[in-house]
Amino acid sequence: MQETTPLTAQQAQLLSQLVQGLSTEQLAWVRGFLAGINHSVKQAGTQAPAATASAAAPQLTILYGSQTGHAQEVAEHAKARAVAAGFKVDLFAMGDYKASRLKNDKLLLVAVSTQGEGEPPDDARDFYEFLHGEKAPKLQGTRFAVLGLGDSSYEKFCQAGKDFDTRLAALGAERLVNRVDSDVDYDAPAERWIEEAVEALKRVAAPATAGAGNATGDGFSLAALASGVAPAAAASQYSRKHPFEATVLENIKLSGRGSSKEVHHVELSLEGSGLTYEPGDALGVVVKNDDTLVDDLIDTLALDPQATTTTQDSTLTLRDAFLRAYDITTLSRAFLEKYAALAESTELKALLAVGNEAALRDYLYGRDVLDVVRQFPARKVKAAEFVGTLRTLQPRLYSIASSLAANPEAVHITVGAVRYDSHGRARRGVASTYLADIAREGETVPVYIEANRNFKLPGDTNAPVIMIGPGTGIAPFRAFVEERQALDAPGKNWLFFGDRNFRTDFLYQREWQRYVKDGALNKIDLAFSRDTEDKVYVQHRMREQGKELYAWLQEGAHLYVCGDADQMARDVNTALVDIVAEHGGLAADAAAEYVKTLQREKRYQRDVY
Repeated sequence: MQETTPLTAQQAQLLSQLVQGLSTEQLAWVRGFLAGINHSVKQAGTQAPAATASAAAPQLTILYGSQTGHAQEVAEHAKARAVAAGFKVDLFAMGDYKASRLKNDKLLLVAVSTQGEGEPPDDARDFYEFLHGEKAPKLQGTRFAVLGLGDSSYEKFCQAGKDFDTRLAALGAERLVNRVDSDVDYDAPAERWIEEAVEALKRVAAPATAGAGNATGDGFSLAALASGVAPAAAASQYSRKHPFEATVLENIKLSGRGSSKEVHHVELSLEGSGLTYEPGDALGVVVKNDDTLVDDLIDTLALDPQATTTTQDSTLTLRDAFLRAYDITTLSRAFLEKYAALAESTELKALLAVGNEAALRDYLYGRDVLDVVRQFPARKVKAAEFVGTLRTLQPRLYSIASSLAANPEAVHITVGAVRYDSHGRARRGVASTYLADIAREGETVPVYIEANRNFKLPGDTNAPVIMIGPGTGIAPFRAFVEERQALDAPGKNWLFFGDRNFRTDFLYQREWQRYVKDGALNKIDLAFSRDTEDKVYVQHRMREQGKELYAWLQEGAHLYVCGDADQMARDVNTALVDIVAEHGGLAADAAAEYVKTLQREKRYQRDVY
C-alpha cells in the first residue's frame, strides 16, 4: 500500500535530496534538528507568526575549542537546535573569535575539550589567556552555559571546561544551566546539555516566533540544513556507530630484532566503502576487550555470562557486553567512586578522600577493573549494578599513515603494541595487541574515518613543511610526504624523527631514504637516544639546526608535531621558542608571541596525546 505523506511533491523531493547519502550519525543529527523544529512549532501553538520575527530573533553566540573535532560537532548541533528555536546564531572556533565582541555577546554557549595536563585545545589558547587576563571585560548581563569534553581516566578531567565556566562566572556572567562535564562517551550528555541550554535560552530571551522562516505553515523547508548548518554529507554510510569491516591487506612488523618496542605497519582495504580521508585524519578502530580478561572478571564477580543487559544501543549477554560495550581496562576516579559505594569498601573510600590525590594516582597506574574487584570484593553484586559503574568502551584512534592519492581505496596505520607486566599480571593494550596479533591478511577490522580539522597540510603546495614526529608519531608524516609527492607539490619537506636505537627502531627507514634520493624529502634529522652516551632527542636536533629552521619559518614554512603530549611536545615547544628568540633576535616574550602567531595562522599544528 502506498505510504501517504503530508508533504507536497516538491517538499518531498527536497527532503529526499537533502538526506540522500547521509551517514547514520548524520541522519541522527537531522532527527535532532527536526525534533527541535517540532518542539518549537508545538510551543508556538496557534499564535500567528509575526512577519518581522526573523528580524527580531535574539542573537546567540556559540564558541567551541576542539582538538579532534568533537566539540565542533556538538557546537554545530547546538546551532541547529537554536536556529530551529528561533535564534540568530553566530558559530565560531575560539581561534577565529574576536575577543572584542565578548562584552556585547549577551547569550553565549561554550563547548570545549581538554588536552594534555588540563589544557585547552591549541586553537582555544589565545581566547583562554585573554579571558583569564587583565583585559577581560566585566560580563554583567551575559548569560552562558559550558559543556566540557574530556576523559575521566585523566586527573584533570574536563579542566578546560571547568576553567571557562569558573572564569565567565567570576567576570559577572550568569549561568543558564550548570556546566556539564562529559566523558569519552559524550553523545548523550551533550544532547541533554543542548536541550537544557536551548530551553533556558528560550526562557530568558523569548524568541518572537520560534523557528520563524524555517518551520511554519506551507513554507516549511530545511533551509537551515541547506544553508550550511548541517555537517557536510559524507559519501560513505559508515561511521563510529556503524563501522566498515575493512579487510587486512598487510601486517608488517617494523621493529628490528632485539628492539624493546613492537611496532607494526598495518594496511587495510577500504574498497566498496566510499570512505575517504585526508593526511592528518585518524582511523577509528572499533575494539573489543580480551576474552580471557572478560571471563576472569565475570568469574570473580560470580555473575552469569549469559544473563542479558541493556546498553545504549541494544540488549546483549553480559559476556558480549563486557567484550564489546564497556571499558574494563581503564580505571578512573568516577569508576572507583561508584564501585566503592557498591562494595561498601571503607578502604577504597579512604583512597578517594580529599588529600589522597598522590596515592590515588599511584593506585590508578597499571591497574584495571579486575584488579579492583579482586582487591575490594563486593558481596552478591548484581549485573545491572556493576554495569552501572562502567563507562562505554570507546574506539581507538590511529593517525593515518598513508595518502589516499597514493593508495586508492586503502588506508595504512602505524601501531605500537602495548604489552607489560604490572601487579603480578600481564597487561595488553586493547586495540594495539588486537591489531598486532589478530589482524592477519584476509581478516577484517571494523573501522571508520575521524576527520582532524586541526592537522592539515597547507593549501599552498609551495609552502615548506617541517615535520617533528618521534616514535609512532611518524605516522601522519608518512602520509604528508606521500601526498606531497603524489601531487607533485614543489614545497620543501623537512623531517625530524627520533627513537631509541638506529638499528632496530628507524621506522620506515628505506622509504625515507628513497624519498631523500628522489627529492621528495629535502632534509631529515635523526635522534636515537640510546645510541649515544648523552641521550639525544628531537628537540636537541632542532636546536642544532636552529638557524636554518628559523629561516624556513621566515620563508612561510608550516610546522607540525605529532606524538607524546606530556614531555616531547612541551620540550619541542620550548625549543621552538628558544630558536626564534636566538635566531630572530627577539626577547623571550616576543619569541613566545611569534610562536603563538604561527598557531593562530595555522602554521604550527600539533596532534599530541
